[in-house]
Amino acid sequence: MRFHVIGDEDTVLGFRLVGVEGEVAETPEEILFALKKAFQTDDVGIIIITERLAERVRADVEKYLYKTTFPLIIEIPDAQGPLEGRGTVRDMIRAAVGVHL
Repeated sequence: MRFHVIGDEDTVLGFRLVGVEGEVAETPEEILFALKKAFQTDDVGIIIITERLAERVRADVEKYLYKTTFPLIIEIPDAQGPLEGRGTVRDMIRAAVGVHL
């Protein structure tokens, strides 16, 4: 099982530096194509997509989230930071492991 990232150039490059393959996407068509391709790849277990890209195709992301159990989709902030009203990656990790500061 491996990770696959879909995001802007900086995000994808950063993940590639640690060995995670991915695709740069900008338009809704590119985002949907990258998602479909990731879902059709047998060894992809976790799809990481930036919040901004996920927002551009929200209805489709929701379909994947609610109709499939595998691979898992995780939304992360991009280089511009989290979207308004959403926490940082650190906040998400703290909430997931139950650490409250």
